[in-house]
Amino acid sequence: MNLHFSLACFFAPIWAWLAFQCSVWSFILTHSPMPVYYIRKIMFYGAIDMTAQTTRAKIAIGYRIGHLRVEEATSQHKNGYTIWRCRCDCGGEILLDTRTLQRGTVTDCDCNTNVKPGQRDITGQRFGRLTAQYPLPARDASGSTVWHCICDCGGEIDAPLHQLTAGYRKSCGCLSHPPLKDYLGKRFSMLTVTGYAGKEDGQHLWRCKCDCGKETVVRQTNLQSGKTKSCGCLQEKQLLENLKLCEGTSVTILEAGRRRLRPTNTSGVTGVYRNRRTGRWCAQITFKRKTYYLGAYEKKDDAIRARKRGEGLHEDFIAWYHATHQLTEGRP
Repeated sequence: MNLHFSLACFFAPIWAWLAFQCSVWSFILTHSPMPVYYIRKIMFYGAIDMTAQTTRAKIAIGYRIGHLRVEEATSQHKNGYTIWRCRCDCGGEILLDTRTLQRGTVTDCDCNTNVKPGQRDITGQRFGRLTAQYPLPARDASGSTVWHCICDCGGEIDAPLHQLTAGYRKSCGCLSHPPLKDYLGKRFSMLTVTGYAGKEDGQHLWRCKCDCGKETVVRQTNLQSGKTKSCGCLQEKQLLENLKLCEGTSVTILEAGRRRLRPTNTSGVTGVYRNRRTGRWCAQITFKRKTYYLGAYEKKDDAIRARKRGEGLHEDFIAWYHATHQLTEGRP
């Protein structure tokens, strides 16, 4: 009994204070003209600066903000705010709504300000070798503001804002187009550069003289990479060496014919085919630019044996070539 009485005596003042606070705030919320938003801030934070929240300039004819003077109110509205006609000190006119005038974000008719409200101002900022100067009225295809920039090399360029901030545009183009290299008189394998031949498809061309005496025009990239080493004579010489030509016959092709068939071959053996008119199997062989007919047979095997006998010409010639070639290479 004594415990319950002690607890009641302890909590009684607290309950009374809470009841009083509830009644006071209930009366304020019901009868006060102050917005509920501010009452809640007072309840949670104790006090607020009401002058900072409620004091706004009263816009009327003759009101000045920066270089602007309000002339008259128009019949137009923007988001519920009256639009006013304002005259600038330079003589220009501009239409602004009440909220914009109260905020003071616009102070002239754009005669002194290049950056419009809401635009990001990057005037004087550097992006690679570019320095932003002022925005242009035009916009790019994506709707981004276009800025006029000056490069360190002295060139000028108009670049979209998103390309500058993303790092896609760092110069007026001088970084992607380095100065022309001086290749006059330099040798690249069998070629000697004799003059500049202009540009084609964005690549520099150089006029060169080959050791064989012929002249040719070569791309700069091909000279640098070593892809082009002559006017074409080196390739022709290499081709002849690879073919191993002797008396009009290529030893390389004869050796390759042993291992590889042509795509048009239907018999499975080089030099053997079926005559569509007679239906017989024919055999032939080509040697030193001449084609020798080896006969026509009823059976395919007979044509193949005839072809094998004829290949003796090739075998003898290949053996003779290698023997002769090795003797020639072995001479001092």
